[in-house]
Amino acid sequence: MADSSADSFDYVIVGAGAAGCVLANRLSEDGSATVCVLEAGPPDSNPWIHVPAGFIKTLVDPRVTWQFRTTPTANTAGRAVPTTQGRTLGGSSSVNGMVYNRGQPADLDNWAQRGNRGWGYADCLPYYRRSENRIGHDPAGRHGRNPGGIPVTDMDWFHPVSEAFIEGCVNAGIPRNPDYNSGDQAGVGYFQRAIHRGVRVSAARAFLHPAMRRPNLEVRTNARASRILFEGRRAVGVQYLAARGAPAQTVRARREVILSAGTANTARLLQVSGVGPADLLDSIGVPVLHELRGVGANFRDHYASRIVMRAKPGSVTLNQLARGHRLAGQVARWATNRPSILATVPSHVYVFWKSFEGLDAPDLQCVFTPGSYAEGKVYVLDSYPGVTAGAWQHRPESHGWVRARSADVFDDPDINPNYLSDANDRRVHLGGIRLIRRLLNTPEMQQHLEAETIPGRDVQTDDELLDFARRTGNTTYHLIGTAKMGPATDPSAVVGDRLLVHGMAGLRVADASIMPSMISANTYATVMMIAERAADFIRGREASAAELESAA
Repeated sequence: MADSSADSFDYVIVGAGAAGCVLANRLSEDGSATVCVLEAGPPDSNPWIHVPAGFIKTLVDPRVTWQFRTTPTANTAGRAVPTTQGRTLGGSSSVNGMVYNRGQPADLDNWAQRGNRGWGYADCLPYYRRSENRIGHDPAGRHGRNPGGIPVTDMDWFHPVSEAFIEGCVNAGIPRNPDYNSGDQAGVGYFQRAIHRGVRVSAARAFLHPAMRRPNLEVRTNARASRILFEGRRAVGVQYLAARGAPAQTVRARREVILSAGTANTARLLQVSGVGPADLLDSIGVPVLHELRGVGANFRDHYASRIVMRAKPGSVTLNQLARGHRLAGQVARWATNRPSILATVPSHVYVFWKSFEGLDAPDLQCVFTPGSYAEGKVYVLDSYPGVTAGAWQHRPESHGWVRARSADVFDDPDINPNYLSDANDRRVHLGGIRLIRRLLNTPEMQQHLEAETIPGRDVQTDDELLDFARRTGNTTYHLIGTAKMGPATDPSAVVGDRLLVHGMAGLRVADASIMPSMISANTYATVMMIAERAADFIRGREASAAELESAA
């Protein structure tokens, strides 16, 4: 570890989430630069982090998460929706659902078409591959097999009801897809996940911990960034706090400050540092250093609705396997490195399909789990055997904001994604609910299921289903967009296509906040890709010839 008394480094990275861990590894790997990482949370020593099923514990644990909640709106029936994010080494990669999902090539091609040079799918594929260590089938050769990357493995625990669900989808006209990350997403199958030998492999485990042995990297935990320090319009360091009211400490950056604090915290940190909309900064008493109206705007998230069905008497789903002697048996299997429910992802089966026939590509992500969760509770299993299927729109147009409520970074920001505010989003959402309801009622599933319990068969009309969505829908924790990437001519853009903040020097953003639009996927894989790209921008490098050739 670097000498902690030497509070000047070449690079200061704010946030040790997926992006920050990748950046810390890449920027320190050749020993030519010194790097300091500031992480607001503790080390990732909580044992529940490393057991894949432990997400049910960590998601509600404020010691390792930001317990953010959205502003109540009419489209959430006045509810504040939890939008929990990771706050420990690894960030959300230490508490998320571990799904590895790149999305559709068109997502990134759209970014490039918006004026972001070099961000098309072909440009980015080598960087997805660089951060990945695919363990398993790769017939199209589209995956990376880098030993230092995130291990991406196939499901190894299967339930008969999951098999019946897939069979029912196929017979309903949805093809079985052996690899949704190949560039052709449409179809049904089992998720790929960041689990290896029964253990979650977070970005901290894959990238940060190996790098922490290097003398030119220092990682400081329980260090909440409270202000970016500037000389003129050049970022020169970061002020941080160990606790509310604690003395401020400072670390300086000789080359760059890199914000990888996550969509909510990156926007809030810029704002309390004087970079953002002037009216907002005036309202929280922060002097305006540089007005950028897009900071905190363009905020989007995936909003999901889920249907629950009761299984027939005698069925054994996750609800029973997670209790009593059956759970003891599963723990024994996990302890001896055999497939078990402790080493699965929350959603087992994916369906990428269309809300309405005639579309060129899927506009929905649907999920299925052979277990049922109690209504209104976060991953609390019902007492009866059941199954759950959910759906959300790939690319919502509903968007809102993240705004600091005060200059105090211990006050949670105002978070409002404006779920379902766009008319087309409501139309697609309804199509998703109707699709999963149809897939839960195929002949193959009727052999196993008894009745729909949530929302119930009496909920049928568009108005009734929308009311259900507003009352019970939830986040998928895919927060993006508050430091939008775009050309300087775009008044809503915050960073350019090299991720440098417009109008500033020595300040770069590399996390999900730079996404100009929502991707048709979970965000984890793309955040690591963004960090890999940022590391090359910072070092003045391009993807190697071998990387380009293997991705062609």
